[in-house]
Amino acid sequence: MTSTPLSSGSLRSVTGQFPAQRDDIADLITRRPLPGRGLDQVDPFLFLNHHGPQVYRPRNNGLPFGPHPHRGFETVTFILEGDIAHRDTGGHESVIDAGGVQWMTAGSGLVHEEVSSAEFKRDGGPLEVLQLWVNLPSRLKMSPPKYVGLQREDIPSLELDDGKAQLDLIAGAWAGQVAPIQSLTGITMTTLTLTAGARVQLGAPADRSVFFYLVRGALNVNGVPVAAQHLVTFAHDGDAIDVAADADAFLVFGHADPIKEPVVSHGPFVMTTRQEINEAIADYQAGKFGGF
Repeated sequence: MTSTPLSSGSLRSVTGQFPAQRDDIADLITRRPLPGRGLDQVDPFLFLNHHGPQVYRPRNNGLPFGPHPHRGFETVTFILEGDIAHRDTGGHESVIDAGGVQWMTAGSGLVHEEVSSAEFKRDGGPLEVLQLWVNLPSRLKMSPPKYVGLQREDIPSLELDDGKAQLDLIAGAWAGQVAPIQSLTGITMTTLTLTAGARVQLGAPADRSVFFYLVRGALNVNGVPVAAQHLVTFAHDGDAIDVAADADAFLVFGHADPIKEPVVSHGPFVMTTRQEINEAIADYQAGKFGGF
């Protein structure tokens, strides 16, 4: 468990900003900053889809992510608006509403679906979802599958900057507060909501990889302006990140130990060798992941 307090240490240099590129999936507005032009990964963070924001009419089809397999990594899904009905072959089933988070360890393999609830498809409404893929080291890729679904009330909130900012603690620990999720690899994961004029300094240990994606608003990060729907990367030359809100803002901030291993991916599988990918495909086709 890694504790990440506020920090007054040396600032990590901003090395790049990567805009989310439009890549819609059916009628779902989708943007993707990772991987993107000039950025393959932020080890161990592999992939981020930003779905929405958009408004669905009544009697809609909802999210299009029917049953599909995964192996070798974890998915972290942030439900900002709308809901997600989750079901997997590990026996997990839930409907997570706006403000909640899903953390799924695919590990050795499962089949899952992420669709909208019957109520959302009937009534429609606003929808915005982020899904982040996090790699697992080779020694943990065949871990037993696991799923945790957190509703908004399950996630502890900490006030920062005299209440002008709020940090929601999803994984790891922060200034003595323990998150509801403790990942296999000691990831710290949070979301932050800042009102215009708020300023916080976030601890980000120099040896860890930082995940920093501004969903909406405008920030000044270590003296560098950052616009909405940009992913920011940092050098390993300090242990803090200074965040000042030029407008009301919402961002995802986390950090993790880099894995420093080969990444071989094929669709829904992320392994370290091509042979392992072939084995994943064969196991899935043989029904070893289960099915609905």
